[in-house]
Amino acid sequence: MKNIQKVIIIGAPRSGTNILRDVLTAFDGICSWPCDEINYIWRHGNARYPSDEIPPEKSSPKIKQFINKAFHNIAHRHSADVVIEKTCANSLRVPFVDEVVPDAKYIFIYRDGIDATGSAKVRWTAKLDIPYILQKVRFVPKSDLPYYAFRYLWARLYRFYSKDSRLGFWGPALTDMQHILQKHSLNEVCALQWEACVERAEHAFLSIAADRVVRIRYEDFVREPASEISRILKFLGKEQKGDRVQEAVKDVSSRSLGKGRKALGLEEVNRLERLVEKTLNRYGY
Repeated sequence: MKNIQKVIIIGAPRSGTNILRDVLTAFDGICSWPCDEINYIWRHGNARYPSDEIPPEKSSPKIKQFINKAFHNIAHRHSADVVIEKTCANSLRVPFVDEVVPDAKYIFIYRDGIDATGSAKVRWTAKLDIPYILQKVRFVPKSDLPYYAFRYLWARLYRFYSKDSRLGFWGPALTDMQHILQKHSLNEVCALQWEACVERAEHAFLSIAADRVVRIRYEDFVREPASEISRILKFLGKEQKGDRVQEAVKDVSSRSLGKGRKALGLEEVNRLERLVEKTLNRYGY
């Protein structure tokens, strides 16, 4: 197999992972999957594991081979030597990911958790999006299709009967997800998802060589996208000319900054800040 560089974007939901991936894959030789996330591929062999916090000991040789083959297949399809992968649930299982792809590099993007919460709540109550589903279903391992079809149907039915019109599940699944959903409001669930993602990832990166991880603050990225992307490209050994970088980041905007907080309202923001205060302070929010 041709040697390829595997690059894993780690970030909580609604933290800029999509736009970051899209900008990076605008450069020659860098590709990704033509869908939002590939959690189905990462969970193959562990589809029925009760959460996305899959431990590294669950990475059997067969699972490693399956996932690494998926990377090589997409690289071959696009004639690329760098593959960018972005699945938010990987934030909860970095040690598992690193066991599967020990040669990977990581881009850790983080955002104001309250802003992310205001944005994530919209996804929990989103309506059916057929094109989005069809994009993702192409990459579901055939043996896992019946299981995921049942889960998806259940989530949609739950939304129909739910008093707050939310899905049965959305985003990274925490170990105690059902307890959290029963105990907390939807806004609190989103905030706790954000907190778990960044805290689990940060802790995992303590055990990974510093030269394999680059950190990027979402707010810096959308305000100064060219300089931040240039820094990441240097980290990947794929430096580009300034005009090429400017072209790639032309659609990056800072208009979303503060929208989540504004949508939540001051009283709710204050309440959520108390809930995840320690983690917000850790990242300077």
